Amino acid sequence: MIEPGALHDLIGRWWWSYDEGNFAFLESHLTDDAHFVCRTDTGNAEWEEFVRADVRGRDLFIDWQSQHRLDSPYPLRHNATNVHIVEQLGDEATFACYILVTHIVDGQVSPLPGGMVNGAVRVVDGELRICELEVVLDTINSGPFKDMRTLKR
Repeated sequence: MIEPGALHDLIGRWWWSYDEGNFAFLESHLTDDAHFVCRTDTGNAEWEEFVRADVRGRDLFIDWQSQHRLDSPYPLRHNATNVHIVEQLGDEATFACYILVTHIVDGQVSPLPGGMVNGAVRVVDGELRICELEVVLDTINSGPFKDMRTLKR
């Protein structure tokens, strides 16, 4: 069984390490077969190519993450919120959360598109590791839920 606190700790440490460029931590907390997907909810943001990814395997995953982080602003802060286990699968669990992202513009905190994160973790050699991470960034203008809920993410 995956403990919710262990999952929350891993996700918090993941985003902290990503923001601070601690690529060794990121690499050490991925499974060999880790899969990473990133996109926007519309698929047509003017910066879509910068965020679009669909890579499989630890090496390709960390290569993409490292290059993307090096080309991104600093300071950059990813804040995972509402982290929760969706389903327990023995030594694996799926999870979901939101991310809020900020950076600094003209000395002021400025939000960047956040979004939804879905993923899976697995216990490998007694350590919790990420085996699936999907980030879907928000770009659709908000509207009444009754009108928006049919849009596919």
